[in-house]
Amino acid sequence: MKPDEIRTQAAAVTEELLTQARLEAGDIVVVGCSSSEVTGSRIGTASSTEAAEAILDGIYPLLTKRGIWLAAQCCEHLNRALIIENELRRILRLPRLNAVPQPKAGGSFASACYRRFQEPAAVEHIQAQAGMDIGGTLIGMHLQEVAVPLRLSQNHIGDAILLCARTRPKFTGGSRAVYDEKLL
Repeated sequence: MKPDEIRTQAAAVTEELLTQARLEAGDIVVVGCSSSEVTGSRIGTASSTEAAEAILDGIYPLLTKRGIWLAAQCCEHLNRALIIENELRRILRLPRLNAVPQPKAGGSFASACYRRFQEPAAVEHIQAQAGMDIGGTLIGMHLQEVAVPLRLSQNHIGDAILLCARTRPKFTGGSRAVYDEKLL
């Protein structure tokens, strides 16, 4: 698949995710991406900088235009750490890790984000309000409780399976509790 097609697919799913997840400025979207899976190979076997850049080109402008932060999940070689803007790290008061992702140690997508962000920083954990798992990268540990699966009209980017989620506030109370329908 050509980079333009990958970018177009990534932009389309991002638009749909933003609509369904009802995100607001200041929210965080975590993205885990196997560029190997996108290009038709098994996860971790054929990292593609070109595919990762195309996905970032499709996702990043749409998020930044709305004031939504992107958190890029690294692969297991960096213990699924995240690359975020240092400004977000400071806002959230998160400890910084000393790691610079590489295509074969952190992943091509996280590496692309590290190069593109104004002041990238690696952190260990985050609680995002929505997420995109491109190719089975297991982003669940970086989503706020309670994650709600989203069924988008497109379920692949390239050859990679795409799973998306949003989060909602936990329900609290008992049989007399009343809930805000807008938060479901």
